[in-house]
Amino acid sequence: MKIVNQTALMMLIYLGAAVLEIAGCFALWAILRLGKTPWWILPGLASLLLFAFMLTRIDLDFAGRAYAAYGGIYIASSLAWLWAIENQQPDRWDIIGAVLCVTGALVILLGRHPAT
Repeated sequence: MKIVNQTALMMLIYLGAAVLEIAGCFALWAILRLGKTPWWILPGLASLLLFAFMLTRIDLDFAGRAYAAYGGIYIASSLAWLWAIENQQPDRWDIIGAVLCVTGALVILLGRHPAT
């Protein structure tokens, strides 16, 4: 049960980090592509700082492994953003790709890595 709780906590941290990263990057997108006021950069930068902090909360020994696993979650979260915020429904190729990426992230997170 402890592994399930740890994995659930990591997934929540990753999801929170993904929302923060996507929102931070979207702020710059909104300025440069949608003509929003440059003041959007302030919440964008704050969001990116919180994103970086969130990734340090992942309970793994190596940053590279934490970032690699995060990549899969980020991709799925980006497609959720596409649908929820940009009102563009992901197509089957988006979904298939996201499933493959999340599966890869779970392999990294749950795999038996050699002790360090």
